[in-house]
Amino acid sequence: MQRLIEGVHKFRHEEFGHYRALFQRLSEKGQHPHTLFITCADSRVLAELITHSEPGDLFVVKNVGNIIPPCNLVSDTNSTAAAIEFATEVLGVRDIVVCGHTQCGAMHALTDQAPQDPAMPHMNQWLSLAQPVRDTLAEHYTHLTDREERATAAAGENVRLGLKNLHTYPAVAKKLAEGSLQLHGWMFKIATAEIFAYEPQSGQFAPINPGSS
Repeated sequence: MQRLIEGVHKFRHEEFGHYRALFQRLSEKGQHPHTLFITCADSRVLAELITHSEPGDLFVVKNVGNIIPPCNLVSDTNSTAAAIEFATEVLGVRDIVVCGHTQCGAMHALTDQAPQDPAMPHMNQWLSLAQPVRDTLAEHYTHLTDREERATAAAGENVRLGLKNLHTYPAVAKKLAEGSLQLHGWMFKIATAEIFAYEPQSGQFAPINPGSS
């Protein structure tokens, strides 16, 4: 905690001056982010850092495994769904990025198929939303025997599932039909900070480049 407190003081007294005008403008005019960025709660995945974004640019949602529930999941409180609705209906974002990553603990838990931990009932229920990913691995990825390779494959399939589930949200579907919203699937490789973008035409993830849309 002391490191956090020292960091707060360092930012306020040494770095805030560079951002003073920006924060003043954001305070006066409110937030108008251009992108909803949904990624994993993993401490190594920082949306603003890896995209070189400033405050106000991204509306960031982080959850365990960057899982996107389908719209019809309304029986329990669902903050990810609430964020999707708010970002599209109120903030009017133009893009939604679903960003998975390598070495994901949630994907390891999904692919290892370890017995459910009774001490983590919420985690067990949350990961069950990604059951289609486990089914896809069982059908198409039996050739992968390495644990890390299976988890990476699961992370990619989870991004694809997230993109599919986004279409179930009426606000998203409406804006997609209007052409005012685009969806993007990304994979972040932690060891090298490379980002790979999903290409629907090929069904593969390819290295992102400055000309990517």
